[in-house]
Amino acid sequence: MRIGTPREIKNHEYRVGLTPESAAELIAHGHEVLVEAGAGLGIGADDQAYANAGASIIDTAEELFQRSDMIVKVKEPQAVERKMLRPGQILYTYLHLAPDPEQTKDLVESGAVCIAYETVTDDAGGLPLLKPMSQVAGRMSIQAGATALEKSHGGRGVLLGGVPGVLPASVVVIGGGVVGFNAAQMAVGLGADVTILDRDPAVMERLSNHFKAEAKTRFSNRINLADSVASADLVIGAVLVPGAAAPKLVSRDMLKGMKPGAVLVDVAIDQGGCFETSKATTHEEPTYVVDGIVHYCVANMPGGVARTSTYALNNATLPHALNIADKGWVQALTDDTHLRNGLNIWNGQVTCEPVARDLGYAYLPAEDALGDQRQAA
Repeated sequence: MRIGTPREIKNHEYRVGLTPESAAELIAHGHEVLVEAGAGLGIGADDQAYANAGASIIDTAEELFQRSDMIVKVKEPQAVERKMLRPGQILYTYLHLAPDPEQTKDLVESGAVCIAYETVTDDAGGLPLLKPMSQVAGRMSIQAGATALEKSHGGRGVLLGGVPGVLPASVVVIGGGVVGFNAAQMAVGLGADVTILDRDPAVMERLSNHFKAEAKTRFSNRINLADSVASADLVIGAVLVPGAAAPKLVSRDMLKGMKPGAVLVDVAIDQGGCFETSKATTHEEPTYVVDGIVHYCVANMPGGVARTSTYALNNATLPHALNIADKGWVQALTDDTHLRNGLNIWNGQVTCEPVARDLGYAYLPAEDALGDQRQAA
């Protein structure tokens, strides 16, 4: 199979779909790897590093898309990239379709086979291709929030850990999953006063056992959430409904009860955000203010630490990329139910139920898509 990795063009996105090491693994399996010139510069990998691994360097994205059987990316394809996709071509990347009707429409019209990292599952019920970026984003959310809390950035002028004789900042984490756990871990490490809200008793027990007295857990209902947000200096939105748009848990009315200069960091912004006042921002202009509350809603937060993020992501995505390339996508998805859950769009039809439900498309189960593809072949 011929596998192409383009240079990411989203604002301040420095990650790359394949590292030179991953390219070498695919080539060792007998596949051809095409890399757009400059694609790896954001992680410190120049074109020569890819050439040394056996990849071919392609001057333009247009040629790369035209020549590739499978496109391996990091972020969702931008509008200009979506126009270059063709029927039957495999797209393997993050998509986050539920809050993005324009992207969904373009991918449906492209006829491409679109496999989304964020809906691939594992035996434990987790999302293994989303997990490494959730770990990065959870940890980064505290760094970003601490910076936004500085007075020069519009915040309250509060140091997360405080100092002797001065109380630390109050950090509230909404959601106790991978993002929330990693955010809480960083905040605890910096000496903040941390509260984690969740609705799952098993999650709260696990977090309580892990953090002991270093972080508090609280059941997430409307009253507890409003009370926690009102007392917080920093709120981390870490809510995930796999494949679906994030629920809007913090309303605009709640902002009125918050401390002026408090900070909201919405890590769920890729799925539309879990604050009513959230809108996607970029690393170039990461924050904005609503009703005196600073919002940080960067949609590609891990892109800010591109080298760490890319290598962590490739560790998770490469095994599936190898299976798709070695077997072809139909056989690979037939053999692996977890990879099959990653199929979001096929032949102009939506094969991810939450996306179909949220955006009003007819839903075609991935199993039916595979059956139809086998019959057509």
